[in-house]
Amino acid sequence: MPRGCCGRKQVLGVVVSLKGGERENASIKPLMSLTEADMARVNTIILSKAGSDVEMIPEIANHLVSSGGKRLRPMITLAAAQMFDYFGDDHVKLAASVEFMHTATLLHDDVVDESDLRRGRTTARMIWGNQASVLVGDFLLGQAFRMMVEVGSLDALDVLSAAASIIAEGEVMQLSAAKNLETTEDEYLAVIKAKTAALFSAAAEVGPIIAKAERTDRAALRSYGTNLGLAFQLVDDALDYGGNASDLGKNTGDDFREGKITLPVVLSFRRGTAEERAFWQNSMEGGVNDDEALEKAVGLMTKYGAIGDTINRARHFGEIARDALAPMRNCAQKDALMEVIDFCISRVN
Repeated sequence: MPRGCCGRKQVLGVVVSLKGGERENASIKPLMSLTEADMARVNTIILSKAGSDVEMIPEIANHLVSSGGKRLRPMITLAAAQMFDYFGDDHVKLAASVEFMHTATLLHDDVVDESDLRRGRTTARMIWGNQASVLVGDFLLGQAFRMMVEVGSLDALDVLSAAASIIAEGEVMQLSAAKNLETTEDEYLAVIKAKTAALFSAAAEVGPIIAKAERTDRAALRSYGTNLGLAFQLVDDALDYGGNASDLGKNTGDDFREGKITLPVVLSFRRGTAEERAFWQNSMEGGVNDDEALEKAVGLMTKYGAIGDTINRARHFGEIARDALAPMRNCAQKDALMEVIDFCISRVN
């Protein structure tokens, strides 16, 4: 028999066309509205669990927690639980766990990437140093797992702990691929599936888990989260060469200056002439990555359609995410999660 809402039915500007399936003026406001009351509880838990007698811990945690992120991942957890008529408290703890995992990852990422800007603000590592940032990230991960244990769902704990391990693997994979222009598209997609999509996937799947939904529903939300995460990261890749710092949450061109091999680089390098590939080698492997080099990089990406194709890849994964939810009965939560797909892709507009 159908259950609840979701019973099964029978800087350098680049102008990119976004004529696709995205709805106009896509927004996460419907998702925010549906989860507003629960997110208030999540925020209360976050502030409480980020507290410590060690003064530096809440200072660093609050610096990032209050920096204006959309908190998309915990909202997905809450909406996914609501879809199956869950009315308890455990989805709130799991959503807070998801956000702490994400925040810890950001702290660690900024150290690894040597970033100085996060969501338009100076990164924690620039204020308190790399060691403190890493250790506070570890503290937040510990708090996340304590909340998972409080919930008492072994399935939810399994999904989120597996995601934590996969994310770490993704970071190491990205480190290994850094400046390596021999990276293939498949290899790069494997990196972002681990590094970014794994947490989106887990965030979506623990909703139906805590609501004791069917395994087919869990699989549908897992697929939705994975493919949304892939689309989200690919759009970030495009924005690094054609967006602005406020949209991206970091300086435009940071990936280029850090020698990160992202999909626009992979496509441009493989499609280029021998001379153009030599440019990429000098830039990504040789460290010739000043503003002039960045401008040339964007020019080559435009020449070979690399940014547009990256967005088309994102749109492809967005459609898979949409298909994952399609069999479910229409409801406000389903509509909101569908619109999140359009919102993520339309950030490049």
